[in-house]
Amino acid sequence: MGEVGIVGTASWGTTLGILLARQGVQVFLWARTEMEAVHLERDRENLRFLPGFPFPPGLRVTADKEHAFQNSDMVIFAVPSRSLRDNVKTVKEFFRDSSIIMSATKGLEGVSGKRMSQVLEEEIPSRLVSNICVLSGPNLSREIAQGKPSSTVVASRRKEIAKDAQSLLMSPKFRVYTNDDVIGVELAGALKNIIALGAGICDGLGYGDNAKAAFITRGLVEITRLGVAAGANPLTFAGLAGLGDLVATCSSPLSRNRNVGNQLAQGRSLDEIRSSMKNVVEGIDTTIATMKMAQELGVEMPITETTHKVLFKGLDPKQAAAELMGRAPRTEWAGIRARR
Repeated sequence: MGEVGIVGTASWGTTLGILLARQGVQVFLWARTEMEAVHLERDRENLRFLPGFPFPPGLRVTADKEHAFQNSDMVIFAVPSRSLRDNVKTVKEFFRDSSIIMSATKGLEGVSGKRMSQVLEEEIPSRLVSNICVLSGPNLSREIAQGKPSSTVVASRRKEIAKDAQSLLMSPKFRVYTNDDVIGVELAGALKNIIALGAGICDGLGYGDNAKAAFITRGLVEITRLGVAAGANPLTFAGLAGLGDLVATCSSPLSRNRNVGNQLAQGRSLDEIRSSMKNVVEGIDTTIATMKMAQELGVEMPITETTHKVLFKGLDPKQAAAELMGRAPRTEWAGIRARR
């Protein structure tokens, strides 16, 4: 059934490890410190990030990089976007030439604005660049750990890499589709977190289902507009990595980004919210990176711009909603058809 090494011991990395191990795959979850590895192995459960889900026998935790990756058919990075580059530098010397290198991170690098596959391309040995793939979709980790039916997308420029990754991940409860649009799948997965922040604000302000549905739909148009300008296939944003992930992240009480927006609408400060959370909220850093990308590509992104003002410039959420509602009239697909 193969062997997989995973970088990332928070909820998503642990969930992927449990999912694979349940299917008979030998999984090594790499911990950055010996103490963390010892605790996770002793508890046979991630009590901090994913309590209540015992590790299957095939899931082992180690702080030994060589042991974790030297025989891996696939290496999965499930870490925050801000730490991906450092993690790759730490473990890359132990990868096999045949290893599939997967990013399961939904974000953009804050300083450079680069997608995760671009960071991987810059850091891994050149012989492995063609083995890169990305994973994205409506994948709330707790539901997958619970064994509830879910679907996802694996994208790679090489069809055989996407198919091999699909084969490793596919299970009766986790359906995997392939795609060749790496740019679209990555941008859809990253940018929907910005829209989820705003959807949470809609909920926190009590604006109702009409407003939230309109906001999500306009958010989809906005991220599609940027994606097309960056070279993505517009159809990708109507698929699992786009619309599917957007619906899940904007609607579920399990969504960290939605919950942050909800709390902002109730008057809590961003610093206060962040200090109370164990996991990284990708939408915050992604908002900064997306603003840079939109400016470079000359793409109008009013929702992202307004969200940035709420997060970092003290704009009141109610005033933010008023600004979006008061914008000049326009056609529904402005900026997308022309670029196609």
